Amino acid sequence: MDWWLIWLIVAGVLFVVEMLTLTFYLLWLGIGALAAALVDVIFPGAVLLEVIVGCIVALLLTIFTKPLTRRIQTGRGFKDAVDDLIGMRGTVIEDISPEAPGIVKVGGDTWSATSTEPIGKGESVIVVSRGSAFLEVNKWGG
Repeated sequence: MDWWLIWLIVAGVLFVVEMLTLTFYLLWLGIGALAAALVDVIFPGAVLLEVIVGCIVALLLTIFTKPLTRRIQTGRGFKDAVDDLIGMRGTVIEDISPEAPGIVKVGGDTWSATSTEPIGKGESVIVVSRGSAFLEVNKWGG
């Protein structure tokens, strides 16, 4: 398989995942992969050059568009989809303890979750906040 095709597949996967996350970082990596594919078309077989060009393009886009993405994400009307989960009820799929995260089902999706108290499988919870990788939940008292 040609390297340009591999780079296009990588770029396509990164673009699809970016559409699901809306972080902009994967978008820049995808554009870097497209740049690597272009380098392979011009200089076939120069894999090291392709990787270097792809990394430089992604790094430059990340550095120079950081103010733009920050302005978009803090602008009026922007709301992260995960923020909508706060206040929603869910069900514990895998036990949660203060020492180890578990898994909860909220709104039809499964999420990693932490809690300050042990919560067993099958119990109802409410989402109280979100971290960078986990939802913070408490037992549902209602």
